[in-house]
Amino acid sequence: MSKQQLCRPIEILMIEDNPGDVRLAQEGLKRGKVVNNLRVAEDGETGLAMLRKEGEHAGSASPDLILLDLNLPGMGGREVLAEIKSDPALEHIPVVVLTSSEAEEDILKSYKLKANSYIIKPVEFQKFMDMMKKLDDYWLAFVKLPPNGDL
Repeated sequence: MSKQQLCRPIEILMIEDNPGDVRLAQEGLKRGKVVNNLRVAEDGETGLAMLRKEGEHAGSASPDLILLDLNLPGMGGREVLAEIKSDPALEHIPVVVLTSSEAEEDILKSYKLKANSYIIKPVEFQKFMDMMKKLDDYWLAFVKLPPNGDL
């Protein structure tokens, strides 16, 4: 485990409008190896406000990792991803697209917009838990994340 992970919890921002998927992610991350703080934005505008520390989010910790759904109300996930990756203050934060879309167009566009990973959400509970464990293993236990802006 890296020194970064031993010093503080990993900050995760999940931009997801489906409460069921949020609960599954929370449960899956609770079972993981790495201590983490999961914050949730229910739409793209709120997610960007949290990332930019605007208004009520001024004191929020910067995330080490973003989990982003493509199908959001209002500003969609593709627009959010484009905003994140075009902002010099945010572009270094890894973004994992976590969505139900299997469309090749969505996959290609997400990578063109500089997503770091594209994961299709499993429908079955156990498969979702297995996917979250693998996500935890890879992104939180093995990958050396960039320095957090709050360090």
